[in-house]
Amino acid sequence: MSPPRHGDSLPRRTARSLRNLTASASQEVTEESRIARELQQPVTTGRVIAVTSIRGGVGKTTTSALLARTFNHYRHDPVLALDTDAALGTLPVRLGAETVRWSCRELAELLTPSMQLTDVTGYLVPVADGGWLLPASQGRVGAPLDMRTYRTVTLALRRYFAVTVVDCESLPGEVARTAMDTAHARVVVAPLTAEGVNGTRAVLDWLAQLPHRALETTVVALMSNSPDLVLDPKVAATHLRETGVTVVPVPYDRHLAGGGPIDSALLGRATRTAATRLAAEAMGRAVSTR
Repeated sequence: MSPPRHGDSLPRRTARSLRNLTASASQEVTEESRIARELQQPVTTGRVIAVTSIRGGVGKTTTSALLARTFNHYRHDPVLALDTDAALGTLPVRLGAETVRWSCRELAELLTPSMQLTDVTGYLVPVADGGWLLPASQGRVGAPLDMRTYRTVTLALRRYFAVTVVDCESLPGEVARTAMDTAHARVVVAPLTAEGVNGTRAVLDWLAQLPHRALETTVVALMSNSPDLVLDPKVAATHLRETGVTVVPVPYDRHLAGGGPIDSALLGRATRTAATRLAAEAMGRAVSTR
């Protein structure tokens, strides 16, 4: 395999360095400070952020991994990444997990109210950059995660983790619908294609019909999965914003497109900025939910 590439090409990195020599950094520092405050908001009980999409292969797991890494970077309390796809889940790969331990289903049978954080983390996979991972399976295709198991695990683990990022199955799967209905905040990943945008719009219309203001706590990640755009990102974002949601464009990134473990140091500058903003938007909504 070829070594992972940087998200930005060398000419782009060089041009940005030259611009930074003359540009004022005050505005950028102010914005970064604001986003950091959003990400570091204290929580009284753990917040659950569910990530889903209309179909697989559009960047849902990549987005989940980016969110988990961003929260781990900015927060000083425990963060958990939870995979719910027992068949094709690639969250362990994206987070660089070399081995997996106990699965979500197995942990559900072991959890007791008397357990401490150190007891729980003994069953989890530590992530290199910080935080923890709970996979849906032990690296092989397993039985689909059921709604009861999902509810048992997420309700119990909220006691120990300030933020849980749930990499859901694609809609309209049962667990995905349950996660979207019960999460404190939701991230819907929309591929930058006509079909992807129209399908995501249908999901947003469904969320608008759920109780407890589900749409108000939803953010859309508009993913560019190809360097050759066939759809205008501004037009697509405007169409999705008509529902009232915030849309965060995530640009094409060579490092992410290569698959495998995500190395934050190799992400393009615009990708890091988008991931941080997306995490801040989701966290702000999660904290505002009781």
